[in-house]
Parts: sequence; structure tokens; C-alpha cells
Amino acid sequence: MALASAAPGVGIRDEVTALKRERTLAVASELFYERGYENTSLDAIAERMGVTKPFIYAHFTSKAELLGEISARGIASALAALDGVLTSSKNTATERLAEVGKRFVVAVLRSQRDIAIMTREEKNLAPEDFHRISELRREFDRKLMRLLDDGVATGEFHLADTRMATLAIGGLVSWAYVWYRPGGRLTLEQTSVQLTDLILGMVGAK
Repeated sequence: MALASAAPGVGIRDEVTALKRERTLAVASELFYERGYENTSLDAIAERMGVTKPFIYAHFTSKAELLGEISARGIASALAALDGVLTSSKNTATERLAEVGKRFVVAVLRSQRDIAIMTREEKNLAPEDFHRISELRREFDRKLMRLLDDGVATGEFHLADTRMATLAIGGLVSWAYVWYRPGGRLTLEQTSVQLTDLILGMVGAK
């Protein structure tokens, strides 16, 4: 009985810890984006949060760990979007690629600031974080290329080099973080639809 009564409390503590980590990452992301990684101290992050530096150390070992977590978010969310489609019930490769395109664009643009930080601060990543993020990228590329290979095998896509097409799709969508502006000419949904149309045209899908 004691274990059962303690379980809800453990769950709440885990949720509180997750919220504290998320708040720290959000503020660190703001400051890294505004000032740059090298010009942002843990003291500055704590000051903006209205906490002391030990609060941050209770959840992260260093400023470098914060950068690693922030930098991994964009590709992690894109990979999660891809995995969500690949495990869905959509039948054809064209249907799956169309859904991947839309979800991939949304994942990138919702992580716009974090991707900008990763691109700008890649040189400051700890080696283990650089390798972890690189492996996430390779995993995304492998899975997307398999989808393109499936489409070629069924005659839905017309591609001479699925590896090159994979990289081109990744570049097309990933670069959107540079030019997309929330509240601009196109909504997030419109942007995802138009970029997906470009992706389908690129692979020769009908």
C-alpha cells in the first residue's frame, strides 16, 4: 500500500522536474539566440529566470549540456515526425511522403530558433553532442531514403539517385528556418503544403 500511495507523488515530482528543465532550456535558447552562446553565462540565464545558478545545476551539468539539448531538438522533432508517418497505416509511398513533407516542415519551423542556434553554434558543441546530433541526422536520412527507394520500386517516384534526392529534400526543408517569418505572407500550414508540393514534384510523384 505504501508503494501505491507514493506513486502519484513520484509522478508529480517527475513532471515538476521536466517543467523546470523545459523552462531552463527555453530561457537558455532565448539568450543563446539573442547574445550567442559564448556571450551568455549561466549567471545570465539564472538572472533572467529569477533563480540562482544552483537551480540550473540541479538539472544540467553545464552550459555545454544546455547547448547540446537545444541543438538536438530540431532534428529530434523531425525524426519523430518521420517515424510517426512510417508507422502509420498510409498505404502508398506517395501518401507517406506527402505526410512526411508536411510534418517535417512543421517540425522545422516550430524549432526555428533552436535550429538557428544549432547552425550558428555547431562549433561549440561538445564532441559527444556533435556525434549524437550527427547520428540523428544520419538516421533521418536513412529512413527517408528507404521511403524514396520504396516509391521508386513501386513506380511512384522517378529518381536516378535516391541518396541525392534525400539530401535535397532535407536541404529544402531545413533551410526554411532562415526565410520563414511567423505572421508573414504564408501561414505555417500554407508553407508546409507548398513545400510538400515541391518535394512531390522533385521525386516525380503524380
